[in-house]
Amino acid sequence: MALDELKSAIPDYAKDLKLNLGSVIGNSELPQQQLWGTVLACAIASRSPKVLRELEPEAKANLTPEAYQAAKSAAAIMAMNNVFYRTRHLLSDPEYGTMRAGLRMNVIGNPGVEKVDFELWSLAVSAINGCGMCLDSHEQVLRKAGVDRDTIQEAFKIASVIQAVGATLDAEAVLAE
Repeated sequence: MALDELKSAIPDYAKDLKLNLGSVIGNSELPQQQLWGTVLACAIASRSPKVLRELEPEAKANLTPEAYQAAKSAAAIMAMNNVFYRTRHLLSDPEYGTMRAGLRMNVIGNPGVEKVDFELWSLAVSAINGCGMCLDSHEQVLRKAGVDRDTIQEAFKIASVIQAVGATLDAEAVLAE
């Protein structure tokens, strides 16, 4: 199992990450599609080759082909949107907020899976990428669709742990050189 491989690679000083990784994936109450779509989108967003290599096969095995593509699409579109909207928000000139984005984002309207699942994955990726504007937007869409706060928090817990595991393992790889 790739999850066990990933957990065994986490150094002793990061034992909490090892325990949290097992917990957020192994004990999640999210439905399989939401869980593994979140895991895959976050593994991609983490930018950690090791994390992606270890988690992608299990995600692929637990997702339909449509959900697998949609999770990758969520990671891709949010990589663009999080930079764009975070920058727009951080600039002190409010005029940027009134300008047309002019960027294609068709996948958000037609992701190929349930809108709630795609929004959850987009929120998790936005947590990794640190875009408050996107986090607020996706959280509001999810809440209006009846998704409870526990489910939303579950997604960003997964994001936080996967990001931390990636940062830790990538740092260890560099330090071992």
